[in-house]
Amino acid sequence: MKAQFLHPPEDARPGVYWYFMDGNLSKEGMTADLESMKQEGIGSVLFLEVNVGIPRGKVDFLSEEWKTLFAHAVHECERLGIEMTLGVGPGWTGSGGPWVKPSQSMQHLVSSSVEVDGSVKKPIVLPVPLPKRPFFGEDVFTPELEKEWMDFYEDVAVLAFPLPDPYTLADVDEKALYYRAPYTSQAGVKEYLPCKANYPVPPEGAVIEKNRIIDLTGKLDADGKVLWQAPPGKWVVMRFGRRNNGAATRPAPLPGLGFECDKFDTTAFNAHLKEFTGTLLQKIGPRNKSSPGGLTMLHMDSWEMGAQNWSVGFRNEFKKRRGYDPLLFYPVYAGKIVESVEISERFLWDLRQTSQELIVENHAKHLKRYSHRNGLGLSIEPYDMNPTADLELGAVADVPMCEFWSPGGYNASFSCIQAASLAHVNGQAVVAAEAFTAVDGWRQHPASMKNQGDWALAAGVNKFFYHTFQHQPLDDKLKPGMTMGPYGVQWNRNQTWWPMADAYHIYVSRCQYVLRQGNAVADILYLTPEGAPHIFRAPASALSGDVFLPDRKAYNFDGCSPGQLYMASVKDHKITFPGGASYHVLVLPAWETMTPALLKKITSLVEAGATVVGSPPQKAPGLSGYPQCDAVIRSLASELWGSSDIPATQTVRRYGNGKIIWGGEGTSRTDNLYPVYDVTAALLAAAGIPEDFKSDPAIRYTHRASDAWDIYFVSNRTDKRIQTNGMFRTAKGAPSLWDPLTGKTYDLPEFSERENQITVPLQFEPYQSFFIVFEKSNKKPVQSNNFPSVTLVTTIDGRWTVSFDKAWGGPGTTSFDRLEDWTLRPENGIRYYSGIAVYTKTFDLPVNTKLQKGEKLFLNLGEVSALARIRINGNEVGTVWTAPWKVDISEVVKQRQNLLEIEVANLWPNRLIGDEQLRDDGIQHDQWPEWLLNNTRRTSGRYTFSTFKHFSKGDPLLKSGLIGPVIIEQSHF
Repeated sequence: MKAQFLHPPEDARPGVYWYFMDGNLSKEGMTADLESMKQEGIGSVLFLEVNVGIPRGKVDFLSEEWKTLFAHAVHECERLGIEMTLGVGPGWTGSGGPWVKPSQSMQHLVSSSVEVDGSVKKPIVLPVPLPKRPFFGEDVFTPELEKEWMDFYEDVAVLAFPLPDPYTLADVDEKALYYRAPYTSQAGVKEYLPCKANYPVPPEGAVIEKNRIIDLTGKLDADGKVLWQAPPGKWVVMRFGRRNNGAATRPAPLPGLGFECDKFDTTAFNAHLKEFTGTLLQKIGPRNKSSPGGLTMLHMDSWEMGAQNWSVGFRNEFKKRRGYDPLLFYPVYAGKIVESVEISERFLWDLRQTSQELIVENHAKHLKRYSHRNGLGLSIEPYDMNPTADLELGAVADVPMCEFWSPGGYNASFSCIQAASLAHVNGQAVVAAEAFTAVDGWRQHPASMKNQGDWALAAGVNKFFYHTFQHQPLDDKLKPGMTMGPYGVQWNRNQTWWPMADAYHIYVSRCQYVLRQGNAVADILYLTPEGAPHIFRAPASALSGDVFLPDRKAYNFDGCSPGQLYMASVKDHKITFPGGASYHVLVLPAWETMTPALLKKITSLVEAGATVVGSPPQKAPGLSGYPQCDAVIRSLASELWGSSDIPATQTVRRYGNGKIIWGGEGTSRTDNLYPVYDVTAALLAAAGIPEDFKSDPAIRYTHRASDAWDIYFVSNRTDKRIQTNGMFRTAKGAPSLWDPLTGKTYDLPEFSERENQITVPLQFEPYQSFFIVFEKSNKKPVQSNNFPSVTLVTTIDGRWTVSFDKAWGGPGTTSFDRLEDWTLRPENGIRYYSGIAVYTKTFDLPVNTKLQKGEKLFLNLGEVSALARIRINGNEVGTVWTAPWKVDISEVVKQRQNLLEIEVANLWPNRLIGDEQLRDDGIQHDQWPEWLLNNTRRTSGRYTFSTFKHFSKGDPLLKSGLIGPVIIEQSHF
């Protein structure tokens, strides 16, 4: 492990979202992209073609030329050893395209109704029901596609019933899965739909009696007439039919625009796969198995195609799964009450549960089987507008995936906890993330991302896919080049600092490698409720830090879906899963319902020795087995808890070899469905289980373990230097420090041991992180200090020679009397410069500089904006991108006449802002500029070209260059 920590394996390298923009692609650009990735330490790409704010290119999506280029990209990945993941449809939302017929698209059950008087004899004519939701693709739709959307309609049923008094179920559009808004980007969206034991009683006349509903389906003719005479009284006749739900591929390249395929029906899904992935698999041919690269995965990205509640076979699937016919409950889709509010709400629960099961089994699991048959894996990003429970859908994936945005973007941090929980419970090594998604990302660079990246690593992520590496098909002189509109952290070969990126990527690779070893350690398992939709949000009290970067507290936790819990057993009083994850306590949600099957599973775990915290359910959800199912729940709950009355004080009830803890203010006081964290933590402490990690001031952490070792990743989440004592729950040997920034490892001699805890004095630079490793075979070392002491040897000041690239407006070679921010210089060629400049200087060491055994000399650059690569006497000694901003020069420095060369890269905004002072000769009205199309000389005087205007001429410039002070330090233990 130590050897691979120093030189991480290729599969530990981070990846990128490799975005292509609506026909703008080239063979040469693909090769250049991939070769630059390989050069700078990128090991994976996620291939998607989209259409966001750019003129269309010449290569139509899925044309023969496009497929040839795609095959070229795959084969280049094979040549270079880069793994490719392919999204399963155009755009990023899901699986669909122009080949999807309306009859095989996502569908809603829609309805129209008329009121009739049975005492009046006149024809009953039912209008064709209109679509329930607007067309999702309206921003890019074609008139032909909109006409298909409007024209598709098929009748399903006609029902009649006595006219009820006006009364409508609350939020029925959401409960009946007509609409599921984006949780991260739209305020007020519910994390879940509560399933209650008791519901309001409406006025008696507002209820439709099921035995008075008449099925008139066979009496509807082609003109919408119902051949039926209503009995005396006032009646409602409802016409139900199926329509497309309005979901279109988005943001798809124009030739890829079409309906999303039916997520309930494998026949419809197979038709889509045949047209898209099947065509591409045939084009690229057999995989080169001698290479680790090439096409290795398929991918479902964030669910952004809404919900569906109907399919051609839905009624039969519902009957098979729920045990009753939904026909007479169709009026509930429209918010009407059949039998009672409770009965109607139970039906809606069954509707959503059936939808979830069909999505999981006929879409996600079907895609997984398809992937495996083709020698591929499957990754899923299961969140946001997902109509299922996130953890139930994500549990299908070979690689669960999440997303986190750079500061200023949407807060999706909860999805990282979800994905990590999925992998930990399922025993999967890799947790992937769409990482650092951004708006106006030209401001970002490795140092600015260090703290958030370490947060993600501590949250459980160990495979970054940077969003986004925009494919660059344009001439290499046209930089920054292509972007995906305003989006992305701009992780591509046209970045100013890209030639220095590998130093950062190897840091990430070392961290990702180590954080895949062994099993994650956590003490608390939060069970999510049954039902859909559901987003797992841990108790806020279990997290520290801010809401954007929430760190777990001293007792770590995971979330678990009911479907995953069925895999659990008990060993040594811990809830254990086949993949190796184990937990001291299972915490139940404050939920009023539970199916008999799940309650029986929980009972078996307690009987086998588990500790469970939570109150008993009162009823079963849904109508399967109703009303007997409620009696079963009451009986099972009474057996396990002993009573349905919540005790006034916290109570421990022993059952079999385990125990249930419930009652009192502590377990009754909930924080986002669960008892507040302090209560659960106190229970663990009372059981003799100390906190897993503790320090003051707080340091974020995560912990992985095997029988032979414990590894803690610890990270300073502040911009201050910190000294602290870290308390680690382990007794597996003396500690050592593994530094992912340098790859170096060394023992830590200062520590104390007490009752399976080891306390280690630690010190951190701003935002610094490292691993503390406890290995059984490691003995206490002989040196005396954990961290070296540092003394100043000399300051390198005075005049510097600095060279700026003239091709980007720089003045060539000039001199600085002192180190200073480029934006403070009077020369426009320096103030507005973006790129790499080279600082050169010769220096001598003080005459009395001598190194004793164990001593080293370091060059410390002080402040740098933003990255620097250092050479001394022609020897490259390292690239600095984060604190402590220094490199070891002990082996290359001489006493006199040392040639120091420092390449410093700043960011693009300064040159982009400088160019905004000049005439705009870029994209206008979605058209490429004439000089670009005709390959003629630009006359505007601009140096840059980008497909999106990120800055205006009045925007402030960003601090740039080597600020210093540059010093030489001597360190010794």
